[in-house]
Amino acid sequence: MEASIVDLRYKMKDVVKALERCEEVTVTYHGKVKGVIVPQKDKAAMKLTEHPFFGMRRGEQRSVTEVMDELRRGRYDAV
Repeated sequence: MEASIVDLRYKMKDVVKALERCEEVTVTYHGKVKGVIVPQKDKAAMKLTEHPFFGMRRGEQRSVTEVMDELRRGRYDAV
């Protein structure tokens, strides 16, 4: 895919979709190539269960609502 600086600004969603399809994106400025954005291949295939934060609350006895209330307590008290 070829994208100008204006495309990067206003059509970033299309650029990201091209990267998700493992396409290289050539960036141009006034018709001249300024760089190439290459999709990251090694971490794209990471499964959710392989993420370091997966299961970090395993064994938690409280409900999700209770945990979220505790995390948000500082904001609620400030209001």
